[in-house]
Amino acid sequence: MTQFTFETAPKIICEQGGANRLGEIAKSLGVSKLFLVTDAGLIKTGLIAGALASLDAAGIATTVFSEVLADPPELSVQTAVDAALAAGADGVVGFGGGSSMDTAKLVALLARTPQALPDIYGINLARGPRLPLIQVPTTAGTGSEATAVSILTTPSHEKKGVVSPLLYPDVALLDSRLTLGLPAAITAMTGVDAMVHAIEAYTTRLKKNPLSDALALKALQLLYANLISAVNDGKDATVRENMLVGSLFGGMAFANAPVGAVHALAYPLGGHYGLPHGLSNSLVFVAVLKFNLPVAAPLYAELGRAILPQLATATDGEAAAAFVSAMAERVAAMPYAQSLRAAGVKEGDLPMLAADAMKVQRLLVNNPRDVAYDDALALYQAAY
Repeated sequence: MTQFTFETAPKIICEQGGANRLGEIAKSLGVSKLFLVTDAGLIKTGLIAGALASLDAAGIATTVFSEVLADPPELSVQTAVDAALAAGADGVVGFGGGSSMDTAKLVALLARTPQALPDIYGINLARGPRLPLIQVPTTAGTGSEATAVSILTTPSHEKKGVVSPLLYPDVALLDSRLTLGLPAAITAMTGVDAMVHAIEAYTTRLKKNPLSDALALKALQLLYANLISAVNDGKDATVRENMLVGSLFGGMAFANAPVGAVHALAYPLGGHYGLPHGLSNSLVFVAVLKFNLPVAAPLYAELGRAILPQLATATDGEAAAAFVSAMAERVAAMPYAQSLRAAGVKEGDLPMLAADAMKVQRLLVNNPRDVAYDDALALYQAAY
């Protein structure tokens, strides 16, 4: 019998229009002074209006913090923590994409149990308790609403993670209506990010387990089947909900069966060039799949058969190759830069990026194939 541990958010609500019940949900957690973490762009869209109205109707005093930055720098997170303390917050909501949700996790933790960020980077170094936490994703990609990790950018431009079960929210609230207006490029980047989560969770070396496998397979099926439609017709509520649920399942999977080399190589691209996380993943995704193929072929074959029924009778080798080709075709169809060069990365920086990627051993140890410095450099060159 396979031995494993599986953790996730204790309550998940998937409901169109569910954000309009945020006040009721917060009140059920005993919150009276809420600190809502989001970004300025989301405020401009007006998507937050229904949630704020419900909080007001529930008699919950709400402070909105909209200064979240992409790939949150340490200073940005500390600014949010200080604002939450000044507001006397007794509960936190992350409302937005991965950066808002990752910031909200640490605000909920540090506003209740102060500790220095550099002291808690790594696995299970954070101390609790934390404030009540609700996560409301507005993109279908990061799965951050169902993960126990918060990724920040250090002053030296490294991406580091705080990893602790304390960061799972009390409630993950999925409202697909919040994603209907998502631009095509962001839909594409976040959607590919979610597919990478599912694939890397399924092929992870150390903590692969039956429950994460089932979630990863279903996530990939939903995401692969709906991504093109979501990019081309962002107003289809059913497609958007399928993407959001696929992203959630991918997050639940990789929170327990961690990601590998795609993410390890993506982090330096975000840290040094400020590239969106989904784009960074996408740029190195296919190169890593091809690199892993000699070792991961049986697992890639299973993933291929899950999304392409015509592969049912194919050999493992045929199915694995078809899977990699299918992923390459999906990425090539996305409306954004298709190479590191096109994304503005300097060729002379590739050795530095490879050296930085090698520092992300927390993830590289999960990759199905060992990655040395020369491999990392070759992967960046292949993606260039």
